[in-house]
Amino acid sequence: MGNTTSPDTLRLRWAEIENDPSLRDLPYKIELNAAGKLEMSPASYRHGRVQGYIAVELGKQLQGGAVLGEVPIVTAIGVRVPDVAWASDDYISVVDEISPLPRAPEICVEVMSPSNSAQEMEEKTRAYLAVGAQEVWLASADGTIRYFDAAGERGSSAFPISIPPMPQGAA
Repeated sequence: MGNTTSPDTLRLRWAEIENDPSLRDLPYKIELNAAGKLEMSPASYRHGRVQGYIAVELGKQLQGGAVLGEVPIVTAIGVRVPDVAWASDDYISVVDEISPLPRAPEICVEVMSPSNSAQEMEEKTRAYLAVGAQEVWLASADGTIRYFDAAGERGSSAFPISIPPMPQGAA
């Protein structure tokens, strides 16, 4: 994995990235690995549709919080950016405008891309759970979701939500 950078160093590096005008309009999702090096993933239509579908369902079905899109979180494997997250009002009142977030919101969702390996998704799942996520959802390109908590994979979310299958042609 390379050298590991401290959380404080990752926060400082993230501030540099947020303020770098040359990185503002890139069509990529940017993350930092544990060594503080940039990693970029290209966006795709299908990925964006699944991401949007899950965000809408979270917003419709869960009360007492907010849907967050691509928020940076300091983890043991670097600054990672889930595609979608849901945070309770209590969580939001604590973190306010901190960036990157020092702990994960209650739900972190990653939409799988063809370039994602199973090992990468397992690492991200463990990393989000280790910094406070109650659940991590892994969504496939067709919108099928796998749910994970600290005990491992579960059949459904422990939150009062049920994500219906994406309509045909929506992905």
